[in-house]
Parts: sequence; C-alpha cells; structure tokens
Amino acid sequence: MKRFLILLTATLVSLYGKSQTAEDSVKAVINKMFIAMKGSDAETLRMCFSDNTVFQTITYDKTGNLVVSHESVNDFIESVSKLPEGSADERVSFETIKIEGPLAMVWAPYTFYYNGQFSHCGMDSFQVVRFNDGWKIQYIIDTRRKQGCQ
Repeated sequence: MKRFLILLTATLVSLYGKSQTAEDSVKAVINKMFIAMKGSDAETLRMCFSDNTVFQTITYDKTGNLVVSHESVNDFIESVSKLPEGSADERVSFETIKIEGPLAMVWAPYTFYYNGQFSHCGMDSFQVVRFNDGWKIQYIIDTRRKQGCQ
C-alpha cells in the first residue's frame, strides 16, 4: 500500500506539478509585453524591458532603400500608453526559441492590427536576458510589410 501511495503521488506530481520551463518564461515576458500594448499599460510595459533595451525596425523608404530606424524604450512606452485601450493588437507566434544560460533568442512572425484593422506583418527578433528578477527584453528588431502576410 505504501509503495502504491508513493507511486500515485509521484504520478500526480509529474502530471500536475510541472514547473514552468525556461522557454515558457521567455514566452511569458514577450506575451506580457503584447498584452500591455493592447491594454495601453505603460507600467506593465516598463516591467518587460531591461534598463537599456534597444528597439529597431527594418523598413524601406519610398525609393526602395533599406532603412534601419531606432526608437527609445521611453518613447515607445509613451506612445503606446496614449493609444486607446485595445487599439494596438500584435499577434505573434513563436517559431524559434534558443536559450543559453541567461540569454534567449526568439524568432517570431507577427501580424499587427490597429483598431481591429490589419496594418502590417513581419518578423520580430528578440534578445531576452534573465536578470535576478526574471526575463527582460534587451533587444527587439523587426521587419514590417503589408504584403505576403498570410
């Protein structure tokens, strides 16, 4: 009977007591950022980023030249916090996640909707670092396009 109870307890712990994996934790901070964006929640957004996060976007200008633009984290947070709640809806899927100790790399295709209407799509590339208080986004670079989004 004792052996049965130990086996039953071990089975239940393995089925219901699984702890969150590092990959799940990395996804969680990125999902938290997108939920905060949709909610225009500056305080929660700020918690997702390291003290010196870098934001960059790859686009093309009107003449077809490649442009890599930079935005400060504070400017991003301020602009998102001024949006009507629910207007910024970025939907991401996690294609690749690689983790080495405190560093994670995430490759994630996304589609962005503004006020319920399709705006653009592209690829998000995140570098995420695990600090003492958890994973934080250190670097984001993305592409943006309007065609080929399906």
